[in-house]
Amino acid sequence: MFKNKKLGWLILLGFVFGLVVGGLSVHNVSALSNKTYEKLKVFTDCLEIIKKHYVEDVKTEDLISGAIEGMLNSLDPHSAYLDPDMYRELQVETKGSFGGLGIEIAIKDGILTVIAPIEDTPAYRAGIKSGDKILKINEESTKGLNLMECVKRLRGAKGTHVAITIFREGFTQTQEVSMVRDIIKIQSVKYKTLEKGYGYLRISQFQEKTSADATRALEALQKENPEGIKGLILDLRNDPGGLLDQAVGVSDLFLDDGVIVTIKGRNEEEKTAFNAHLEGTMPNWPMVVLVNQGSASASEIVAGALQDYGRAVIMGSKTFGKGSVQTIIPLDDGSGIRLTTARYYTPKGRTIHEKGIEPDIPLPAAEKAPQKMVEEQPAADRDLDRALEQLKGMTILQKYLDKGTK
Repeated sequence: MFKNKKLGWLILLGFVFGLVVGGLSVHNVSALSNKTYEKLKVFTDCLEIIKKHYVEDVKTEDLISGAIEGMLNSLDPHSAYLDPDMYRELQVETKGSFGGLGIEIAIKDGILTVIAPIEDTPAYRAGIKSGDKILKINEESTKGLNLMECVKRLRGAKGTHVAITIFREGFTQTQEVSMVRDIIKIQSVKYKTLEKGYGYLRISQFQEKTSADATRALEALQKENPEGIKGLILDLRNDPGGLLDQAVGVSDLFLDDGVIVTIKGRNEEEKTAFNAHLEGTMPNWPMVVLVNQGSASASEIVAGALQDYGRAVIMGSKTFGKGSVQTIIPLDDGSGIRLTTARYYTPKGRTIHEKGIEPDIPLPAAEKAPQKMVEEQPAADRDLDRALEQLKGMTILQKYLDKGTK
């Protein structure tokens, strides 16, 4: 169970559709500078000119919405304007069910890029992979579109078709992939006993109940292994992130003290540190964390914290590098804005933004998305096999060290 008090802000760090509610104060500005007034006058002049002279009649509210959208797009790839429909969809997604293809996306180097496909979804089954560049959606170029515009084009009713044109490292030409939209239901936590005494915990996304579900999964693993857990594999491959409080909660399961993550905004008073607590901490099992290019944001918080404290060995390939914090701020008309308000740092003060987490043990094969969950995979899952071998070696070493201290 998540041991911190309920956070005032639920802050989305990973996927483009998470929701932040409560706690955000909006300060009234008593006076604007003369320069700001001058620019606002220019804006209203342009608005009037367009209204009077544009070749077609346009609604004032559409012009203002477009201006807001353009203003946010000019800041960074993650800030955006959310119309009322998109804002309502955000509230649905954090609960784990929404319509679409099942891909987590971001704008990277100006190109619409797949962070990760969500397991058991149309995109996952079609073979979409982390790092794929989406160049077209239904034959229309994604160049110049902001993230929310791309989302709108990818979303749709269950049973409808959509085709995307992708380019992948190693391709000699683009490839069109046709898919049928479906209702995306995400089971964020799965677990399994791999061998007697060795547990496997998979987190595919950080949602509202992830830390509580992870706690129940770990308790179930302990019941399945009454003679004790010898080691645990935490699989964060292709986990694109999610809610900050859940990343903190999962980290807190394995750490009994110290800072888990620090969030720093523009002003010093906006600096916030989230700490681990002794209560509810799991036993100090040997632990391996699997990551890859599709591990982003909240999953990078967990991997970074466990790595900084030496609590786990990180295996795989360098993570995505999404270290900025987006806050969803509701507006009076039912719309909202998604605004980058801070960046986060690991316990040792490392920034992950655009850098990612470097694994302790590189596994080039981990660049590839796992094609099925562990229950369905053949024994030839090399990443998992190597992690299990590493875990067994750590267990033997720990026994030796414990014996030497007696």
